[in-house]
Amino acid sequence: MTKNNLIRLITGLVAAVAGILGVVNTRSAAIADGATAGSKMVFALSLILTLLGLVTAIAGSLPHRKQASTRTMTMAAMFAALCYIGFTFFKIDIAVGTEKTAFHLGNVFCVLAALFIGGFWGGMAGAVGMTIADLTTAYVTSAPKTFLLKLCIGLIVGMVAHKVFKITDEKHSKRYTTVATVLSCTAGMAFNVVADPLVGYFYKMYIMGVPQKAADAWAKMGAATTLVNAIIAVISASILYAALRPALKQANLMPTL
Repeated sequence: MTKNNLIRLITGLVAAVAGILGVVNTRSAAIADGATAGSKMVFALSLILTLLGLVTAIAGSLPHRKQASTRTMTMAAMFAALCYIGFTFFKIDIAVGTEKTAFHLGNVFCVLAALFIGGFWGGMAGAVGMTIADLTTAYVTSAPKTFLLKLCIGLIVGMVAHKVFKITDEKHSKRYTTVATVLSCTAGMAFNVVADPLVGYFYKMYIMGVPQKAADAWAKMGAATTLVNAIIAVISASILYAALRPALKQANLMPTL
């Protein structure tokens, strides 16, 4: 294990422990009737810190990988901003009792990021951008779930696109790349169609203390909105990738994966 990996591992474990302590100390106040926005925010941030710490620790325990380039980091920041915009400004809220779900365009840019900059950074772009969107809107308590699921979407799309189909390989035909892109996007969003309502159901019932009947109603409505969001994301991201890839290649802006 390299020195940098050891530092990541230790930092991640410390952050995860700090996050868990925060969750334990703030959960009661966050799920109580009439809980304040501040208590919900602190609880959500504690959960996110726990997840971020675990991700950092896992990354530190993996074999050494090359450092991300400045171009990749810049594009990750850009896609995080687009994910934020896609959820915050292009959404239709649907109330389900005291909870909410939404039709939105945030997933489009999470998937697109994974196609352009790889699974990890694409997933982190989606996780960071849409988590911030949750924290700054009425979805504060959903932010930890968002962080986890968007990271997983990116990882799946990136793995299928770049490890299985190798869509950046120049020897592939345009037709092959198009089909591979659609299948990669579909893999990530198929995961989300199943995981979002399922994880959300258990998260709301066991972490947030939502009554089972309310959590069940949210999961059913969430499954419908997630399916629509998935279809939009697959179609939109596939079209945008096909349109933008030649331009970025010509301008020598495509990251090396």
